[in-house]
Amino acid sequence: MVAAEDAGRTSDIAGKLGIEPGQVVQELGYDSDVDEAVREAVEDVTGEDVLDEDAQEVIDVVLLWFREGDGDLVDTLVDARGMMADEGTIWVLTPKTGRPGHLEPSEIAEAAPTAGLAQTSNVTLGDWVGARLVPPKAARKRPPA
Repeated sequence: MVAAEDAGRTSDIAGKLGIEPGQVVQELGYDSDVDEAVREAVEDVTGEDVLDEDAQEVIDVVLLWFREGDGDLVDTLVDARGMMADEGTIWVLTPKTGRPGHLEPSEIAEAAPTAGLAQTSNVTLGDWVGARLVPPKAARKRPPA
């Protein structure tokens, strides 16, 4: 029963993020506070390890763990786009309101267009919230519900 519950949570997390089998996922901003369940769900669905900041592959999805004090979000988003596929997605994952490192949603909303991205949706993943950012031409495509 526990395995079935874990599988359900994995597919729920991956579904919220629009992660599909075979996608190449890069993770930026990894630290000891990240939600390991998110990482595991992504790896379970894609069948591959998430890549780190040194990856040289074309990236379908970037998981960007970002906290207040991590630097300039615009610069980080521009860097994250470097190896991203034309219709790739960046998920900016930040701690929930009231948690250390929380980033105001308005900061993400202001940084996205400056970095050449459009914000399309938000998700809650445990103690983290995610904002989905895509290149403007891909803004019409949404992850499966």
